[in-house]
Amino acid sequence: MTKSDASASNRRSHVVTEGPSRAPNRAMLRAVGFGDDDFGKPILGVANAHSTITPCNAGLGDLSHAADAAIRGAGGMPQMFGTITISDGISMGTEGMKASLVSREVIADSIETVCRGQSLDGILAVGGCDKNMPGAMIAMARLDLPSVFVYGGTIKPGHLDGEDLTIVSVFEAVGEHAAGRIELDTLKAVEEHACPGNGSCGGMYTANTMSSAFEVMGLSLPGSSTMAAVDQEKADSAAESGRVLVRLVKENLTARAMMTRESFENAIRVIMAVGGSTNAVLHLLAAARAAEVDLTLDDFERIRRETPLFADLKPSGRYVATDLHRVGGIPLVMKMLLEAGMLHGDLPTITGKSVAENLVDVPSKPPEGQDVVRPIDQPLYTEGHLAVLKGNLAPEGGVAKTSGLKSKSITGPARVFESEEEAMDAILSGGIVAGDVVVIRNEGPRGGPGMREMLAPTSAIIGRGLGDSVGLITDGRFSGGTYGLVVGHVAPEAAVGGPIGLLREGDSITIDADRNLLQVNVDDAELEARRANWSPIPPRYTRGVMAKYARLVGSAAQGATTDETEGPR
Repeated sequence: MTKSDASASNRRSHVVTEGPSRAPNRAMLRAVGFGDDDFGKPILGVANAHSTITPCNAGLGDLSHAADAAIRGAGGMPQMFGTITISDGISMGTEGMKASLVSREVIADSIETVCRGQSLDGILAVGGCDKNMPGAMIAMARLDLPSVFVYGGTIKPGHLDGEDLTIVSVFEAVGEHAAGRIELDTLKAVEEHACPGNGSCGGMYTANTMSSAFEVMGLSLPGSSTMAAVDQEKADSAAESGRVLVRLVKENLTARAMMTRESFENAIRVIMAVGGSTNAVLHLLAAARAAEVDLTLDDFERIRRETPLFADLKPSGRYVATDLHRVGGIPLVMKMLLEAGMLHGDLPTITGKSVAENLVDVPSKPPEGQDVVRPIDQPLYTEGHLAVLKGNLAPEGGVAKTSGLKSKSITGPARVFESEEEAMDAILSGGIVAGDVVVIRNEGPRGGPGMREMLAPTSAIIGRGLGDSVGLITDGRFSGGTYGLVVGHVAPEAAVGGPIGLLREGDSITIDADRNLLQVNVDDAELEARRANWSPIPPRYTRGVMAKYARLVGSAAQGATTDETEGPR
């Protein structure tokens, strides 16, 4: 469907007011609070991802109701509906984590289904945990309606012995305990203090990375992506977002006006500057495909090389999202990039102003007396941190996160595991030593299915003190909390015959982020001989949502989407 087709098919023209045949429509709407004067108003969806499954989403109901009331007060008629979430932090390291990326598609499909089915005039989505943001973004791109995203907000850091804690602190403490570096009582104390209340994981992990992308692209209000979930300004921002949506409908300013190639480039640029999650690569590729924008892995690598990393944020840095908010938030980062000629400033946003106009009153330099955000000419790193690696192990590409590393290269023997659980057992039992390259395969989009995040293994490696001496590659993903000498999204994946599926225990593997290289040091003839004897693993699910996902999903190099125009690969 083209942009014009999508736009035309999603305009109500307030058909409920026209003719006797529409009386049943009006009758149903009267039952949910419509009066005679309401049928001519824009009918706007509020996609509410509230749940008590995770602290990321536990406060979303209040924000959704604030937006609902503001829409009504501004002359619109809100219709609230629910959508789902999966808690990545709770499901991490379990079979349930396979449902996480699947939930991105379910969220997108559910929002699209309701908006199409009810012929809504616009959509305001409220989300918290990692897949809420890209799921909503994909739906907005497909629908091309007036659209606003409201982020549920970040969690405030926990504290223990003078140190800030996040959920990643707990995963790393597990590895420290396994290595005998801390006592069980200390691990329990970290667990008890890491998550003090509502909000999404506190570092520049996937949720805060993707909320920042929404803000940069002009689909969320300026400054809203780093607000704390429990602060009053978050509720105020949700209400203002509802009023903004009513105006967008009147002006017929739709999502794809903000979802251009240039706005995706802006999002990538900011993510590189703040040290964001590897998952942003996957999610922005998927959203761009939904918006029919030409975006590839090569664009990420090009922008990475041009962009300094100047915000010192966890997981590889020291600070959390509330610290960034305190010193100026994403608007400060954007203004610094704009002044350096690195940001497209003439793009529209939901405020009715351009990117540059939104930043007029924002300082172009970080405030004195803080080091959360460095001067752009004194960055932590002169280039961005999300490197795209290719080679005979990843012909389509893989993604490495290079921030915080003492060395960006390793050559060592492959330690091959067919699942995350196998690798985790080996790491915790001391079976992985300095110089090894851990290979976790058959965890890709199709093979997993669902492309699990490998936060538990990577955190255990860090916790055991091996973060600078052990490499890890996988056709799965990494959490936004992951750091270390790791490469994810290796494509093609093992389940479709990718070279990662041909590796054998002890093969020499080279990871070299400086040369953008991921290769197995085995000659081509040997690899072809292995390929001749290769066969895929049997599907791990044969029915239900996981089986459907595995049949439809495409390559991670294109975003691992389920609506591939050329069919599944």
